[in-house]
Amino acid sequence: MVEAWLAAVDRADPGAAMALSAPDLEVVGPRGTVRGREVLTPWMARAGFTATPLRWFTGADGAVVVEQDAVRADPATGAARGRAVVASRFAVEGGVVTRYQRHDDGLPAALAAAGLREADEVTARAG
Repeated sequence: MVEAWLAAVDRADPGAAMALSAPDLEVVGPRGTVRGREVLTPWMARAGFTATPLRWFTGADGAVVVEQDAVRADPATGAARGRAVVASRFAVEGGVVTRYQRHDDGLPAALAAAGLREADEVTARAG
């Protein structure tokens, strides 16, 4: 589920991401918090954000954290604007993403916010 959501974001496909999101999706970012999956369309249009997952962490309560190698590019020109290792925190309920928050401050902060630990890393995933 989260893997498909991230793939939709990488493709800049808001329709696919919206289909995998709760109607009242909460998106937390550096500029504050917004609600509603319809925010994905303008966010993807301006963000120029793609990321390669590096590590996955999950909890029994639907908490997921993904450490990512993220690249930001100008959506109009494709020119690189920066690269960093970030962590994205998700809440999943009823088969959809209900909350998304990118942690530019790194994996430890994302794990703590999700109530997860290093021991919650998923080291083998189904293909």
